[in-house]
Amino acid sequence: MYTLDAKRLLCPMPVIRTQDKIKELNNGDQLTVVCTDPGALNDIPAWCRINGHKVIDSQQNDDEVIIIIEVNSGS
Repeated sequence: MYTLDAKRLLCPMPVIRTQDKIKELNNGDQLTVVCTDPGALNDIPAWCRINGHKVIDSQQNDDEVIIIIEVNSGS
């Protein structure tokens, strides 16, 4: 399980940081992205669908958005 801190970053930076981190991971790895941009709740899952990664969970707690992604490096 890996974690990416994308707090205090505005669109499109949470998606770009997620993309860069996923490039370092292997198929089946899980990445938890923590950010404060509410737009990431839609943007990151949309990016995952396009790139073949699986969103395991996404939630918003107060000011934080937490998204758990399973990496598919075959995409």
